Amino acid sequence: MLNRVWLFFFVTAAIAIVIQLFNGHVGVLSDAVNGIFSSAKLAAEISIGLIGVLALWMGLMQVGEKAGVVGVFAKLFEPLLSKLMPEVPRGHPAYGSMTMNLTANMLGLDNAATPLGLKAMHDLQSLNPDKAVATNAQILFLVLNTSSVTLVPVTVFLYRAQQGAAAPADVFLPILLATVASTVVGLTVVAIVQRLSLLNTVVLGYGAVLFSGLTASVFYLLTLSASAIGTISTALGNGILLLLILSFILIAGYRKVAIYDEFVEGAKGGFSQAITLIPYLLAMLLAIGMLRASGALDYALQGLAGLVSMMGFDNRFVDAMPTALMKPFSGSGARAMMLETMEHHGVDSFAGRLSAIFQGSTETTFYVLAVYFGSVGIRNSRHALGCGLAADVGGIITAIAVCYWFYG
Repeated sequence: MLNRVWLFFFVTAAIAIVIQLFNGHVGVLSDAVNGIFSSAKLAAEISIGLIGVLALWMGLMQVGEKAGVVGVFAKLFEPLLSKLMPEVPRGHPAYGSMTMNLTANMLGLDNAATPLGLKAMHDLQSLNPDKAVATNAQILFLVLNTSSVTLVPVTVFLYRAQQGAAAPADVFLPILLATVASTVVGLTVVAIVQRLSLLNTVVLGYGAVLFSGLTASVFYLLTLSASAIGTISTALGNGILLLLILSFILIAGYRKVAIYDEFVEGAKGGFSQAITLIPYLLAMLLAIGMLRASGALDYALQGLAGLVSMMGFDNRFVDAMPTALMKPFSGSGARAMMLETMEHHGVDSFAGRLSAIFQGSTETTFYVLAVYFGSVGIRNSRHALGCGLAADVGGIITAIAVCYWFYG
């Protein structure tokens, strides 16, 4: 799958470059070359930047596993995950790391979520009979990451506040609805492909509990200002991180674990993982860089605008689509598109709000796939990309519908 996707990106970029040259835009050649070398530099910067945080969390996770704290976390979601991933035996370390990763994602703890996710993917790889081919459990876990619900998208609120929004947090509920829809679509598509049953008491029970918790959180957060939401979210996130770190170390010390030795041993694995990521990241970022520099995404947007106008539909949502089209490829690129849309159309305009909802409710699917599968050497992703993109499409469609519902 990834071989075909990679080739498709380059073929599309080549066609777009030819069209640009035919229209007299010779500068596209230098843009494409600059994109190639920028991608190489970015891949190295990301991987090197991950060394410290990966080594930190891999070391802490090893201490936490020896202390038994990770096992306690595993028990929270193991009944649910074991239903969704029947090939993972009960009591396996993957349940603990997956639970911690999904919890970190929900709380918006990006600095902890990625290394915890890589640790979970590494744990799942230990059960993989064919190390180059993704298992059903790895695919489901990746899709849950690319569509995972973020309870409080604080960064989006901050960008809106910086742009002068009257109520920076008024997109909170639309973002939550869109990201929940993305997760439901992603999980449903994976369940269909892998023939998993979602209609059982365990899955429905967990769904009811999570829905109740989200509903209660929404009602509480809606009573707060944007600054208060940001303060509470930051304090909660930092408090949870500190609690985890201290509990790992103190409980391990109480149980006579060789804390220093275990931390160093685990950190070594984080260092090697970060270096392993470079070629996989480079391959994906190179293809994405060519796609951006060639103008192919601009042509796709123009085609969408023309199609919507031809069909006679309301086309206000098209002005925000650059953010939606960019987000699966690049988080920083999507952020730039969102800010440009807010600047051009107004932060509280329909397009400005919709771009913020896109930014907060969808994920960088290609980047996540490259990082997570690259960290364990998987080359055949099977249906992971299709399911991840289906979740993105579900989130995008829901974001558009919710924006019309809320803002007319």
